[in-house]
Amino acid sequence: MDKFDALEQALRSAAPHTLVDVVTDALAEWYRADDVQLRLADYGMRSLQAVETGPGTTEPVPIDGSAQGRAFGSQEPHVTKGPARVEVHLPVTVRGDRLGVLTVRMSEDIDAEALLPDLQRVCEALGHEILVAERDTDLYVLARRAARLTLAAEMQWLLLPGRACARSEFALGAHLEPAYAIFGDNYDWSVSADHLTLTVTNGMGNGIEAALLTSLAVNALRNARRAGLDLAGQATLADQAVYAHYQGRAYVSVLLLRFDLDSGEVEVVDAGSPRLWRLRDRVVEPIDFEAQLPLGMFEDTVYEPERFAVRPGDRLLFGSDGVYDSSSPAGERYGSRTLARTLLATSLLPPTQVPGAVLRELAGHRGDTPLDDDALVVCLDWYGRDERGGVDGDAATG
Repeated sequence: MDKFDALEQALRSAAPHTLVDVVTDALAEWYRADDVQLRLADYGMRSLQAVETGPGTTEPVPIDGSAQGRAFGSQEPHVTKGPARVEVHLPVTVRGDRLGVLTVRMSEDIDAEALLPDLQRVCEALGHEILVAERDTDLYVLARRAARLTLAAEMQWLLLPGRACARSEFALGAHLEPAYAIFGDNYDWSVSADHLTLTVTNGMGNGIEAALLTSLAVNALRNARRAGLDLAGQATLADQAVYAHYQGRAYVSVLLLRFDLDSGEVEVVDAGSPRLWRLRDRVVEPIDFEAQLPLGMFEDTVYEPERFAVRPGDRLLFGSDGVYDSSSPAGERYGSRTLARTLLATSLLPPTQVPGAVLRELAGHRGDTPLDDDALVVCLDWYGRDERGGVDGDAATG
């Protein structure tokens, strides 16, 4: 049996909390590795936290300014050499979702560069098994916490599909602040053979009530999508579910989109406050839709979809009102000019890094004033299916 097949089999059969031990034993046997350490990105995407079975005793390392953070940010292996040994820092990523970094320490006489393809295969296998193991252990979830989550934030993070997703047709990344105390903002996506469905949600209220409201809406949208309803039908079913429970006392704003992966055509239902900006050919402009009623505001609301198209090379940025409505000390709204400048300034960053950069600029825009609302940013880069003739850049319009 191939050694990688044997490792994958060992990971699948191992107890969920022992995955790093399995990898450590394998790398010690294959390459005489002295030590193996797995660090996962915290919820705020500011530090890399060690995965430890006992009480946390290892200090986190910052993503900015550390060797591990360099591997995490670039999504490329980073090799450092010290006295008598070499360290290899490798990103652990699953389908575009950046989980963390695996650090392998070996003797200086080992040709670490030659081993990079092998070590990357190990990281790929480990990453997939971590996602499976999280169903049965809190170990990896706990490692992501630089601080205690509020109960509302715990509920919201459990709703999320991940922090990034990548396919040949697109790549997207998302982030929420305050990461450890979010209330009602949420995002969701699902990809099929031919479509990407993306929702950006802003539930009214604070604390547990906001989390419960958003949970109801997100799960109603998922239930409708999985029942095969079209986009308007998904909005209608979720609207009915929220109204039936709250009778109009609470409601949820949502931007609901369905991308055709072949043509680049996008169907949209705009039911509230989340907004969209597009970066195309170095020009940033808001994409406005006909505003329809938020989910659950009134009984039997009828939703009508709109359409636009994306071209290969387009970057879309989605933001909640906690982003674009946030004001500077002088009273200037972030969405007026600063957001567009930030989107242009970050055009060379991958979509996984853009939300964090936008939110850092938002913090600077606000000055000493802390966030008084959730701030949600989703960034989507569209590549299309050019090789299959799916998107015609001259014909597609926005």
